[in-house]
Amino acid sequence: TSLLLMAGIMVMVGLCRRLTRRRLRSHQRLRTFLLEMFSTFQICACTNELCLLGDVEPKPHTALTLTYGFTVLHGLTLTGSTCNPCGTLQPMWGGGISVKMGGLKIGAQFVAAVLARVFMHFIWSLEMAEPHFGALSHGCSNPMQTTEMQAFCIELLFSVVFQLTILRVERVNPKYRVHLIALLITMLVYAGGNLTGAIFNPALAFSLHANCFYDKFLSYSLVYWIAPSLGKFLILHVF
Repeated sequence: TSLLLMAGIMVMVGLCRRLTRRRLRSHQRLRTFLLEMFSTFQICACTNELCLLGDVEPKPHTALTLTYGFTVLHGLTLTGSTCNPCGTLQPMWGGGISVKMGGLKIGAQFVAAVLARVFMHFIWSLEMAEPHFGALSHGCSNPMQTTEMQAFCIELLFSVVFQLTILRVERVNPKYRVHLIALLITMLVYAGGNLTGAIFNPALAFSLHANCFYDKFLSYSLVYWIAPSLGKFLILHVF
C-alpha cells in the first residue's frame, strides 16, 4: 500500500508538472514557482512515507533499497528542478538567476514542504496501511541521536560531499549521473541516518520534523538549515 501511495504521488505530480508547462508558458514566475513546488512536494511526501518504512524487516536493507530506488525515480522524473534551498543558492551566487527568482524557488520549496506534511498527515489519518497506525501520535521523532555539535558537523560534512559530487558529475551522462547521485545519497543515509537522519536539505528537514523545529527551533535550525547552507557556501567559495 505504501509503495502504491508513493507511485500515485509521483503520477499526480507528473501530471501537474506537465499541465503547468503547457498552460503557463507565458507566466514565467508562476510557472517556475509551481514546477518547483510540485517537485519538492513529491520528494517530501515520498520521504515522509519512506520514514515509516524504516523499521520494515530486514533492516536496514529494505529502507536502503527503497531509498536508492526512489532517489533514482526522483532524478528521472524531476529533471530541471532543484528541490533543495541549498542547491538554489548556487545559481544565485553565480548570477545564473536573480535573487528574486531564487527567493521565489526557495519559497516554493518550503510551501511544498508544508503541503506535503499536511497531505501525508491526512493520508495517515485514514490508516490505509499498517505503518500508518499511530503515525500521527509520535510528535517530534527526534532525528538527532547525538550531540548538537556532532550533528552540526555531520550535516555540514554531508552537505559538502553531496554538493561537491553534484558539481563533479555535471558532465556525466544523465543516465548514469542519476544512479551515481542515488548511490551517494544511499551511502550517506547508511553512514549517518541513525545519527541525524542524513537529510542535508532544509526544506525536506522541515517537512519531516516540523514538530522538532517548533520544540527546539534554534537547535534544529542550526543543524538542518544553517549547516547545509554553510556547506554549500564553502563549496561555492572553494570551487
